[in-house]
Amino acid sequence: MEGVVQPAGVAQRAPGALSGGGQHPSGRWGADGSDLGAARGLVCPSGPRFDLKVKPGGYCWWYLDGLSDDGRYGITLIAFVGSVFSPYYAWARRRGAADPTNHCALNVALYATGGAGPRRWTLTERGLAALQQTAPRLAIGPSALTWDGDCLTVEIDERAAPLPYRVRGRVRLHPRAITQRDFVLDGDPDSGNGGGGRHRWWPIAPRAQMEVQMEAPALTWRGTGYLDTNAGSEPLEHGFGSWDWSRANREGVSLILYDTRGRGGASRTLALRVHGEGDVEEFAVPPRSALPTTPIWRIGRATRADSGTHSRVAQTLEDTPFYARSIVCSQLQGQPTIAMHESLSLRRFAAPWVQILLPFRMPRAAR
Repeated sequence: MEGVVQPAGVAQRAPGALSGGGQHPSGRWGADGSDLGAARGLVCPSGPRFDLKVKPGGYCWWYLDGLSDDGRYGITLIAFVGSVFSPYYAWARRRGAADPTNHCALNVALYATGGAGPRRWTLTERGLAALQQTAPRLAIGPSALTWDGDCLTVEIDERAAPLPYRVRGRVRLHPRAITQRDFVLDGDPDSGNGGGGRHRWWPIAPRAQMEVQMEAPALTWRGTGYLDTNAGSEPLEHGFGSWDWSRANREGVSLILYDTRGRGGASRTLALRVHGEGDVEEFAVPPRSALPTTPIWRIGRATRADSGTHSRVAQTLEDTPFYARSIVCSQLQGQPTIAMHESLSLRRFAAPWVQILLPFRMPRAAR
């Protein structure tokens, strides 16, 4: 993961051994939170850290999602340094080395998963003057993420697009455990055949308690949540043609599936079981299970499930020209499973007609 991300002002030391089973510090950080190992992974044993330097043209994001205990509401939050879906960042890259800190955003999506209820979507890009990064805090304009060692608090102050509804409130995420393993997504780095290393993912807290308190729209709920982070040293569409991802909680265990298809045809599949204490283990990859394309933009979707079983889409939460988020029902390891699921087509994203549409949903603000 050479050169993907590193903390500002942190000196490098000789790398130590990496953890294979999730019991000890892995990748970038030592036990004191200040070591940058040669592998430059994403893991920080104490939780998310926001003072990262991203290479020109690269990206880093922190992703949260949650569903209410009563099944009526959902939320997704993504904080970007180097906004991967930004047309402005893409235009800047065409002119040369583009500064990711000049293309930052907080994406907020509110869902009414039970039918009636408010829905909102925001993704306003902001420049360098709007960004503040320290180890425990990331501020992007009037919104901010803060990690206190036990709880991640997201202060939201945004406006929806294209209709400028106010979106304001607070989300608190309390992880049950912090995992200590991250993963390369663009090929197998141990295969000896030139596999990847430019894109990495860390499932920080697959299981968490979430509290949502929104002022605009007025909405309060509690439920289960999830937190991860991705980082890369090149644009996302340079590394991938498409991917499918899903996560589910079940009886004290979280199950995560990640399928990536590279631009050159190489694929990478991860099937992970995360226990309540944060221990991560891989399990045998289930067969691929087809899902229907999205109803409006016809984005292809698929998941993985036990052989001989059927998977279905319970609800499509987002249906965009290049991205879909859904709630999917399937069977995994002999049990029914309800999962948050996403499908992403980077080939569709890179199409000129999609790039023309993006500014209507992704405005850019001065601060």
